[in-house]
Amino acid sequence: MADRIRVTVWNEFRHEQKDEEIAKVYPKGIHGAIAEGLAQQGDITPRTATLDEPEHGLTEQALDETDVLIWWGHMAHGEVQDEIVERVYRRVMDGMGLIVLHSGHFSKIFKKLMGTTCNLKWREADEKERLWVVAPGHPIVKGIGEYIELPREEMYGEHFDIPQPDIQVFVSWFPGGELFRSGNCWYRGAGKVFYFRPGHETYPTYYNEQIRTVLANAVRWAAPIERPGRSFGNFDPLEDLPWYDKKNKPTEGFR
Repeated sequence: MADRIRVTVWNEFRHEQKDEEIAKVYPKGIHGAIAEGLAQQGDITPRTATLDEPEHGLTEQALDETDVLIWWGHMAHGEVQDEIVERVYRRVMDGMGLIVLHSGHFSKIFKKLMGTTCNLKWREADEKERLWVVAPGHPIVKGIGEYIELPREEMYGEHFDIPQPDIQVFVSWFPGGELFRSGNCWYRGAGKVFYFRPGHETYPTYYNEQIRTVLANAVRWAAPIERPGRSFGNFDPLEDLPWYDKKNKPTEGFR
């Protein structure tokens, strides 16, 4: 990994082009707002990619030069090519970090990594969201108080059909009475995955300084680390075994 963490912010970039009101909220696209926040960090170098670019902006070279991929999608999950999903999956398993945001819970790559439907309850009612920190010692919440309060957001509610997180970082509360596991970490292969709930396209969530702090912290957590190589398959023993001839066959006469 380079000295600076190389981040690709991926966005399907459809809402901002189809809806004038959303374009007013995110004139440079959701990806632009997220990248803008990350660019303020001294140790992160962001670039952006969108659905309609060749290979969705996620070429082999682009992914090879990405330490952490941030994913936002909503209305065009089905348009993401399976070949690209498999490419991203392999990179995550090899160590690239993945941060999935808001309605990216229904993305092909997130469902592939989770192995479940990733379905949930939802409601658009301009509700306040209070994200409670439930892992106060975790690096993702560095610089955050007991909770983050967003004045207006879309509601997501349980049951959230995901595998049990390896680490639960945030739980959200909504005035309608719902709770939601809104900040979840998993380890997949050599990679790390973080799902973060806030970010409906009609609200300026990605300009919120606390949300930007969480995303920067999540990038640092998800970034690849130096680790021993992984080996698979049939291997000769490290120690001398007299009944084994190191040709993957038992030596004749020993059982």
